[in-house]
Amino acid sequence: MLGLAGMIGLPSQAAAPPFDTPAPIAFMTDLSSGATLYAKNPDQRIPPASMAKMMTVYVAFDMVRHGQIKLSDMATVRPETWKQWHGPAAGSTMFLSVGEQVSIANLLFGIVTLSGNDACVVLAEQIAGTEPAFVAIMNKKAQEIGLTNSHFGTSNGWPDAGQTYVTARDLAKLATATIQNFPDLYKTFYSRPNFTWGKTLGSGADITQANRDPLLGRVPGADGLKTGHTDEAGYGFTGSAEQNGRRLVMVLAGLHSFNERIEQSVSFMNWGLHAWTAKPLFAAGKQVDAVPVQQGSARSVNVVAPRDLSVTVPVGLGGDIKMTIAYDGPVKAPIAKGQHVADLIVRTPDGPPQVMPLVAADAVPMAGFLGRVGNGLRHLVGRG
Repeated sequence: MLGLAGMIGLPSQAAAPPFDTPAPIAFMTDLSSGATLYAKNPDQRIPPASMAKMMTVYVAFDMVRHGQIKLSDMATVRPETWKQWHGPAAGSTMFLSVGEQVSIANLLFGIVTLSGNDACVVLAEQIAGTEPAFVAIMNKKAQEIGLTNSHFGTSNGWPDAGQTYVTARDLAKLATATIQNFPDLYKTFYSRPNFTWGKTLGSGADITQANRDPLLGRVPGADGLKTGHTDEAGYGFTGSAEQNGRRLVMVLAGLHSFNERIEQSVSFMNWGLHAWTAKPLFAAGKQVDAVPVQQGSARSVNVVAPRDLSVTVPVGLGGDIKMTIAYDGPVKAPIAKGQHVADLIVRTPDGPPQVMPLVAADAVPMAGFLGRVGNGLRHLVGRG
């Protein structure tokens, strides 16, 4: 159901700020408002290359949060795994050694910072016994977080004759879920500029590799996520940055070179951060509306902003902004304080609707027997 929340005006109607990229696949969303800022073939299935490793990391983060594994747990590098995933033919590696024991935490740094194919498989085997068993967990978790057009066949995104595919929209959903569901782990693992692991042959010197994230050190507030490259996929990147309370997630895929990925990623993110601005709507805790409650001790519940809510509009421009409340209702009791019970839908002249959650201001328990009878009678006589 929809309820009218109101309308506010901004100066002048405007089209979205212009932007173009040679990337055949491009997508950007503003997490602060839910706005889609750019979409170019966002639902086309593509090979993710190493961007698939974000799903491997998500599974590990989720298991850490639920106490199923610990960052201090130690994994042992199997000879068979080392044989398959070392040397130039194995792509990016962490330079693990046969029989080496390495913590889950260091494997995660090896995956995120170094894009280690070997680190992914060692982690998968430690968690699930075999890589295929771990991949099954990846696909189950992907469905749980709404990746409806993706499938994973490996833990590291290595080419597998099309078994592994994603879309830009799904990669953005995965990045968003990682950032929002595991903020502390995200902060710890995703913004490290380099990582040292392994020894060179001969001299035995430490091997330090740089993070390939093209935004780190180039765009203020950039703090993740993951690059990818294979001959089949081209050069891709899923990235995020936060400035002045606005967090953006971007995806580019199918670029032709390492340097083009840097140039286009920086340009795309800077466009999102500077060509758009946030207009405040409701402060955190501010009542937005009330929605009816079914079989509750109260007949309605106030809905409030769970955080500061803003609408994303072009810098210096805008138009009439229309707001409505959407909910499946009446909302059934019991309702917990802070429960997501409705959405604020904001429509602007220059883009698709921006959808933001609203939560219950107070708890509403189930009505007692007499209360339920009274509610039913009121409904029958048209007073409900």
